[in-house]
Amino acid sequence: MDTAQALWQAWQTWLLDGHVTLVLSLIWTAYGLLVAVWILLERRAPLATLSWLLAMMALPVVGLLVYFIFGPRRFQRQRLKRLRSRRKWRMRRSMARLRDKVPQAPPQLQQLVRLASAASLPLSTAQRVELLVGGADTLDAIVRAVSRAQHHVHLEYYIFEPDTTGQRLLAALTERAAAGVQVRLLVDALGSKRLGRRHYQALLDAGGEVALFHPPRLGLGRRMRPVINFRTHRKIVVVDGVLGFTGGVNITDQEDKRQNPRAYHDIHIQLQGPVVGWLQHLFLEDWAYALDYRHHSLPDDFEYLLPVQHNGSYVAQIMASGPDSSLEAIHRVLVSAIHVAQQRLWLATPYFVPTEAAMLALTNAALRGVDVRVLVPRHCDSLLVTAAARSYFDELLECGVKVFEYQGRMLHAKTMVVDDMLGMVGTANFDNRSFRLNYEVCALVYNVLFTQQLAQQFEQDLLHARPVAYGRAKPFLHRLAEAVARLFSPLL
Repeated sequence: MDTAQALWQAWQTWLLDGHVTLVLSLIWTAYGLLVAVWILLERRAPLATLSWLLAMMALPVVGLLVYFIFGPRRFQRQRLKRLRSRRKWRMRRSMARLRDKVPQAPPQLQQLVRLASAASLPLSTAQRVELLVGGADTLDAIVRAVSRAQHHVHLEYYIFEPDTTGQRLLAALTERAAAGVQVRLLVDALGSKRLGRRHYQALLDAGGEVALFHPPRLGLGRRMRPVINFRTHRKIVVVDGVLGFTGGVNITDQEDKRQNPRAYHDIHIQLQGPVVGWLQHLFLEDWAYALDYRHHSLPDDFEYLLPVQHNGSYVAQIMASGPDSSLEAIHRVLVSAIHVAQQRLWLATPYFVPTEAAMLALTNAALRGVDVRVLVPRHCDSLLVTAAARSYFDELLECGVKVFEYQGRMLHAKTMVVDDMLGMVGTANFDNRSFRLNYEVCALVYNVLFTQQLAQQFEQDLLHARPVAYGRAKPFLHRLAEAVARLFSPLL
């Protein structure tokens, strides 16, 4: 018997003598130490860190796999140097513009603007701001703008369906591409999974370009970890660098009541003027990231992409956030906006799963006498989110927050009204996913007339909603379902 066989037999004998448990304990302990070091170095919130540690220790294989796929992470994205240099130059001009245009702004508004500028993008102006109510009007406005494009059309969408609505927009884009206009379409690979190459082949043949954001597959380099949980939820359209759109409306029949009588009720915004340059800024960096510009050519005709425009009468700001930044800009600014509200804070969102900070801000505002109203859908497209949202209602109502449920069609608008000084329209839901996991964008307009218009639309929507009563009776199983759904809040 050679030495190897002797050692093997000795090992087997040792294990049979009852040392299996000891070996497994040592392996489990080593695994736990390695996992603990890994998670601790992420430097997340203590509660989230402990939750992930417990999950991976209780389920060594499954927990590790779940964390690998869905766990929090940061994305390091290369920035376009020429774009960044222009950003610094325009930031200096924006600060001067703030002093010139809002010298009488209340201190709390000035502080909010500084916060938004420091955490995301600087202040700017718009020559024209138009509120677009409903997917039909929004889609018509986008198609009209595309059909008039002279130099380029840039689009970024979470959902772009190859249905009647999608085909209509693709036809308009293809026509412009054939006419020599540069068309670039960026879609989320998961949200637009039904949009196949065969649907946009004509656009490619006409000279257009299409890119996918975060294809859910493993690869080399930055794709060694799955990115399935980190999506671009942005909806951006930029035409010739001067006209821009953003808001809640995706490209799908589900948003157009002409195609679907129960289409989502949604709100979008159309902007014209210098502020559109910041929508362009976001698109170009997302496009560069999606293409991995180290191996692809990028647009460099910045004189056309970022044309110099005259200041407008609207003071506006584009705000962006995503897992490529630890600042959580949209989360910070929304919570701060709630804190500075003096008369009213009206919030509409399809997915209401607030963070602890957001929940405290809402209840604090109501307790100090602010008219706080929260409008959510009676039934959204996720039973889990609906149940989780309702688990917060009693706490809100107890503190004086008025909660309304939109009846009939699903409410998909994401808006906020703060006093008479700020109106917000964007893509971000009021939940952890939008605050920390998705790439989002919002438009802030510091204008009394626009804020009143948005407030009037909110009141119009309340005509189709019912107030939630405090102390309403709920069956035990409903209360249990809501409590269980709330446990999943960090992932919703």
